[in-house]
Amino acid sequence: MKTLKITLSTAVLAMMTLTTYAFVETNKNEIPTTELSANSITYNTVEVDGLDIFYREGGSKNKPTILLLHGYPTSSHMFRNLIVDLAKDYHVLAPDYPGYGRSEQPPMAEFDYTFDNMAKIIEGFLTKLAVDKFSIYLMDYGAPVGYRIATKHPERIQSLIVQNGNAYNEGITEFWNPLKKYWNNPSVENGKPLEEFHKIGGLKWQYTHGVGDVSKISPDNWEIDLQHITRKENNEIQLAMFYDYRTNISLYPKWQKYLRDYQPPTLIVWGKNDQIFPAEGAYPYKKDLKNIEFHLLDTGHFALEEKGDEIANYILNFLKKNNIK
Repeated sequence: MKTLKITLSTAVLAMMTLTTYAFVETNKNEIPTTELSANSITYNTVEVDGLDIFYREGGSKNKPTILLLHGYPTSSHMFRNLIVDLAKDYHVLAPDYPGYGRSEQPPMAEFDYTFDNMAKIIEGFLTKLAVDKFSIYLMDYGAPVGYRIATKHPERIQSLIVQNGNAYNEGITEFWNPLKKYWNNPSVENGKPLEEFHKIGGLKWQYTHGVGDVSKISPDNWEIDLQHITRKENNEIQLAMFYDYRTNISLYPKWQKYLRDYQPPTLIVWGKNDQIFPAEGAYPYKKDLKNIEFHLLDTGHFALEEKGDEIANYILNFLKKNNIK
């Protein structure tokens, strides 16, 4: 009987030891709570000039900030995966413009939907969040919004990440002819063809044209875009932004001078199959910038949808190489 008790005690002790060892080994592979907290993504709203501006945020506020500026016809949703990829090493902010995503859509009678106003809102957003220095991800509409801020506050810009964000006449090709017609005469007749871009067929085309594998592009993209595009008066808002895009063309020389004068470290990650902002608009950056890293990717307009992992790696390596860490 005594021998049995000793055997049982030994077995219990062995089991306790193994359990403790297994617990320790398991927890070795777990991410520390502080790291989980730093990498978690939050969804917030802040009031800017009387408007509720929605934004996604990731990473520690003690780390360098990357401002992600979305394009037409989408929202900060386009950055949902990139934020996760960058948040371990950087503080990442992705706001929605007024009338886009989950931000407030003020009536057109009370708010001018122009790129000047969008830049003003984003500048106010940065002030509210006490962000001084930052890098900017410039994509589509994000380019004219971001370049307005960069030329006004060049000392605050640590680097540029340009993804199908145009700043040169070379990038305005025949695709833009219907918009040029609208710029010259913003009639109802000239606006009707442009409305097709933010209907379901046009939305889907923007996401899938030029991609290698359409099956990798989630239909959630255009379904989520439709949630703000189908709001009352949003069609007219999109036409107003189309019309105001003409103001960007006249600012291209100013933006190019900013690039030449201030030489911000710049990463180009460009979907080369994009018909809206084709690769012709990417190459001219090389003539104005000395510290430039240049990548043409075999994909379309929304390059993050198919090449997100690749772009995230380029960004992380580029920022570290330029001591933005």
